[in-house]
Amino acid sequence: MTTDFTRRALLELAGVSSMTMAAIAAARAEGGGESTAAGPTFASQTPIRIGMVTLRVNDPDKVAAFYRDVLGLSVLQRTALSVRLGAGGVPLIELEPRPEASRESPRAAGLFHTAFLMPTRKDLARWLVHVARNRTPLTGFADHNVSEAIYLDDPEGNGVEVYSDRPPKLWQWQDGVVRMGTEQLDVDDLVALTDTRTSNYACAPDGLRIGHVHLKVGDIGQAAGFYTGLIGLNPTRTIDRAAFLSSGRYHHHIGANTWRSAGAGRRDDGTTGLSWFSFEVRGEDLLAAQEARLRHAGATLTALPNGLETADPWGTKVRLIRV
Repeated sequence: MTTDFTRRALLELAGVSSMTMAAIAAARAEGGGESTAAGPTFASQTPIRIGMVTLRVNDPDKVAAFYRDVLGLSVLQRTALSVRLGAGGVPLIELEPRPEASRESPRAAGLFHTAFLMPTRKDLARWLVHVARNRTPLTGFADHNVSEAIYLDDPEGNGVEVYSDRPPKLWQWQDGVVRMGTEQLDVDDLVALTDTRTSNYACAPDGLRIGHVHLKVGDIGQAAGFYTGLIGLNPTRTIDRAAFLSSGRYHHHIGANTWRSAGAGRRDDGTTGLSWFSFEVRGEDLLAAQEARLRHAGATLTALPNGLETADPWGTKVRLIRV
């Protein structure tokens, strides 16, 4: 498969006629922002970083097949209560069966997308050829300055981003704000890193991790108050009806927007969608400080063997796991 065919195939899969339209589609998904043996990247080396995501789904077998076949994750554990998948033996996503649950409304608070971070740009190129050759439907692709990203949905409509970061030394910061835009992805330059005539993406690289989680929220101020004031993240960029926050000067571990969910109330635990996600927290002192702030704010806390669980203002459960 030639590079030109790759580009045409990707445009067809994304349902658009040009890379510009693909970037516009990606803007809706993000809001205007080597060796395959490489280990986890900068995003997973900060004091607070994303651990894993758990989804409530109607059909766990179908959804698990997507994360296995499309992203290349391995099934690590399967029980009557859940299916857990990961990369390199590290759990990244868990599926909880809810066969009778109704689908969560697009206007409800909850998950916007789970963002899977490839260890290298070449890994992203290999994955892109894999989905193009398998004609996996896509929803957009874009250059976000700090990263290059491709968007799609799982079979139950949960948003997925697959991306690779540019080297942190190339990120542009000014007064604590990082430059993140949504521009046209140079597909030709990306897939030039690999052989487009065949797919050699049999499974996810061991260093694949969840780089960030993007949430739908009811109010940006409330979201910032929780994830900054209580969890301890730092704001890195605020745009129209969206905020981005991180630990350790990553571009963002959390995105939050009100594009479709402004004014949303508490989530319905009886629907499908995001059940909980975790932050991995480096050290006992940092976790103790988070717990103290949450208790002072009157948050409900549940003890876990290696941390604690709380909930954001819309009822999305957040686990803080000591590492």
